[in-house]
Amino acid sequence: MPNRREDGVEERPVRLARHTIYESPWVSLYRDRVRFPQGRIIDEHHVLEFEREAVAAVVENEQGEVLMVEAYRYVTNSIEWEVPAGGIDAGESPLEAAEREVREESGYASRDHKLLMSYYPSNGISNQRFHTVHCFAGEGSGDFDRNEIRSVCWKSRDEVRRLLLEDTLNDGLTITALLYWLLEKGTSD
Repeated sequence: MPNRREDGVEERPVRLARHTIYESPWVSLYRDRVRFPQGRIIDEHHVLEFEREAVAAVVENEQGEVLMVEAYRYVTNSIEWEVPAGGIDAGESPLEAAEREVREESGYASRDHKLLMSYYPSNGISNQRFHTVHCFAGEGSGDFDRNEIRSVCWKSRDEVRRLLLEDTLNDGLTITALLYWLLEKGTSD
């Protein structure tokens, strides 16, 4: 149960001071001094702030297969199977961003977009927010950003389960989106 003051207002941690370590249009790192509701003070609470939220799209075709892209990942020195995903541009909704990212990363149009869930993957240190969207595939042009994506393919529901169970997928946004999709599909069968 949340702590409440006598006037019924819920108590939350309060930032007492902020020191900027690094700022950029992409991500910023701060060191905050924070007082928690019971009086505890943390002098060095590191906080990552992201300017943009992100979205992942589980794109399904008429056969019930899911669109996967093979993405180059510089930071982990890897090439990973993922669902189309990326940052949400200023003025875009998660659904609009999902439609754009699907086209950019796969060459496919998409339709009937539905928000599955939104969450903070690291809410103890970051304001980064992820959204997962389900949609259906439209026509594909075959054109996609080959600087970001090596290849595009369709995976059956069983293949998706196998990739998850064999610990083959490494992208948290992809894993969450696919698990939610499998859970949702499992209840609608």
